[in-house]
Amino acid sequence: MDAFDGVISDARNVSMGNPDSTLVQMEGFKHRVDDIISNVDKLEQKVHDIEIFYSNVKRKQANMPKGSLASKDKDKGKHVSSIKKQQQEASRREAAAAKRMQDLIRQFGTILRQITQHRWAWPFMQPVDVEGLGLQDYYEVIDKPMDFSTIKNQMEVKDGTGYKNVREICSDVRLVFKNAMKYNDEKSDVHVMADTLLAKFEEKWLQLLPKVIEEEERRKEEEAEAQLAMQLAQEAAHAKMARDLSNELYEVDMHLEELREMVIRRCRKMSTEEKRKLGAALTELSPEDLSKALAIVAENNPSFQTNVEEVDLDMDAQSESTLWRLKFFVKEALEVQGKNSGSLDGDEKHNNNKRKREICDAIGKISKKKKTKKQPT
Repeated sequence: MDAFDGVISDARNVSMGNPDSTLVQMEGFKHRVDDIISNVDKLEQKVHDIEIFYSNVKRKQANMPKGSLASKDKDKGKHVSSIKKQQQEASRREAAAAKRMQDLIRQFGTILRQITQHRWAWPFMQPVDVEGLGLQDYYEVIDKPMDFSTIKNQMEVKDGTGYKNVREICSDVRLVFKNAMKYNDEKSDVHVMADTLLAKFEEKWLQLLPKVIEEEERRKEEEAEAQLAMQLAQEAAHAKMARDLSNELYEVDMHLEELREMVIRRCRKMSTEEKRKLGAALTELSPEDLSKALAIVAENNPSFQTNVEEVDLDMDAQSESTLWRLKFFVKEALEVQGKNSGSLDGDEKHNNNKRKREICDAIGKISKKKKTKKQPT
């Protein structure tokens, strides 16, 4: 809030002896309005991001089973770790799961050795010599050639491009035998050898399968728990962001209150000529802006009627603070009207200036509300 502190400091240094000191002061305030708007824009963007986040959360919760929601509500009462800690925990969990999978792959390697050491395994140990055997139609029949030497090499790769799951190896072993059975006639030796070894492999695979299924279920549960923990961490982070935004907006309100009160205290008495010019300027306002100007008068004059067809505004009967608020409002409104009349982008500029005018208007408000600091739930 350095911008606000600067405004207050500038205002206090303005000489009371200068008849235009209040105008000079307000010009300084208006230069700072852009800083206020920029700050508020950032806060509004953060609020928008939070709203989108919680909208997505609600949409996900609507698709979750009731049991999952109950479990989540129960977990909310526990300590929620930070997003960074959850990411670290995810990395540790992934490493542990990868280690367990490597152990299953080693156990699968025992099965593979038993199959490849069989006396009928020799036709499947190396890639099919398509050219040497004159098998011109081989690649037309077989989409993905496979052999045990290729599988073994892939199992030994350590750079992350090798097998990541034992089921991938199982699939390739089956492919070795199924390719042979597909290309060769049922009564051929190669077909019979492949069929026999595939049956032996499936028998041994069934012995390892329960461990594989157990690991897969464990991974699924861990991923679900990790997803829930990450979501809780994100919600906690966004809740903290919401609290921080509430605090920042509260500080903005407090600084505006201080500025508002300071302006009121420093308003000098407006001259008769200035009142006359102000009355003339009011007649140049658009109907919309004129209504707003009359609303400013009505704020301090409960009996003042703004909904009648003809309004009689006695400038001498108005308080100094009301007159200055009208002066600031009229000056800004006429500037906006002048710019809009000569610009194709008038609507956009009108909206921006309208917002600035509303902030300037807020600075000049007399009635000060008591504000209570609210924390989002």
